[in-house]
Amino acid sequence: MHLSHRVRASLVGLLALFALSSSTSAFADSGTVRLSIVKGGWFVGANGGGGSLYFHGRRYALTVGGVDAGLVFGLSHTTLRGRVLHIYRPSDIAGVYGAAGAGATVGVGARLIRLANDKGAVLELEGFQVGLMVNADLSGLVIGLR
Repeated sequence: MHLSHRVRASLVGLLALFALSSSTSAFADSGTVRLSIVKGGWFVGANGGGGSLYFHGRRYALTVGGVDAGLVFGLSHTTLRGRVLHIYRPSDIAGVYGAAGAGATVGVGARLIRLANDKGAVLELEGFQVGLMVNADLSGLVIGLR
């Protein structure tokens, strides 16, 4: 059976349209992340630190900083590790990550967090927090490449 020229052109057009409309995140990649963050405050808090992104066999140094507003009291050190999803290149991890949270740590406490930035990068991190910290706040975490 022979397909007419119009039917073949329509099928090719539909195939091209389907290919263009499919999500580009299917081609995105992932990497692993380790962060070390010190947080302190009295009603208004600040955090800072650093870490590493491991992507395609290479290590990239990261800087971490941010501000917390709400009920923040204490001082803590948090160590997190996990993965970053939906990145195409290392610079996609850079950006502002926002979160609302509440918690308390006296001694050692577990942390589990999932954040996203405006480029679509998603951080899925777990770890532990050491110190004395009570918080119910809005947080902004800024991650940059060194």
